[in-house]
Amino acid sequence: MRYNDGQEEVETMTDPFSIRGQVAVITGGSGVLGREMALALARAGAKVVVLSRGLASCERVVAAIQQEGGQAWAFACDVTVRADLERVQAEITRTLGPVSILVNAAGGNRAQATTSPELPFFALDEQAISETFQLNFTGTLLACQVFGQGMAEQGAGCIVNISSMASLRPLTRVVSYGAAKAAINNFTQWLAVYLAREYSPRIRVNALAPGFFLTEQNRFLMLDPQGGYTARGQAILDHTPAGRFGEPADLTGALLWLVSPAASFVTGIVVPIDGGFSAFSGV
Repeated sequence: MRYNDGQEEVETMTDPFSIRGQVAVITGGSGVLGREMALALARAGAKVVVLSRGLASCERVVAAIQQEGGQAWAFACDVTVRADLERVQAEITRTLGPVSILVNAAGGNRAQATTSPELPFFALDEQAISETFQLNFTGTLLACQVFGQGMAEQGAGCIVNISSMASLRPLTRVVSYGAAKAAINNFTQWLAVYLAREYSPRIRVNALAPGFFLTEQNRFLMLDPQGGYTARGQAILDHTPAGRFGEPADLTGALLWLVSPAASFVTGIVVPIDGGFSAFSGV
């Protein structure tokens, strides 16, 4: 990675987990998981740029970071619109300098793209299926194109995509979401090889695959209207050796490792953060 001054380079030599002074962009940074990751990056000393469709929600995350003494900026941006990403990328580069870390946390599911007793697979809404795939996969690909080009020019950088447990093994109901996240895994490995071989081995691309975390997008699947577990939610807990849903802070240790020099020989991997769900056969 490139650093802003000699002091930061010295810090990195003594602390392999240092990302102090680096410009980090996080898409979907106002969501439940994105917010926690944005805070973690700022606490580690990065200059954090929070992107999401709503400026007000981004500004709330920025305010929380600044209240802790961190540095952060907010931009409204639709990751499925390349012109939006290009506009924001140009402004970030002009005001803060080149982006060296990209975290693609924008994503989510649509109820009309999710099967249920009332909504069989054959009746899933085509637009909802398309929107789910575009948000989770196309939005990640476009962000990697727009911000990754700067990394290719610098010869250094780090991209972390957010995948899902639904990408590693087919889960019932979330057909479009699972397919999109599986595409993220394939794309992560492809892009890691492409950028390292065509541009620089100092550009790394990895992914995190969260297990089951309660978010606004999946709450309707996990909890009933009274706040108790649905049958699906209970089944997930029964198959999670850790015995609980994930907390947003559970993602930050792996994230900070992947974006730091400590992971300089790590690229093209998908790291499960799932409390052992993917390791348990059910017996």
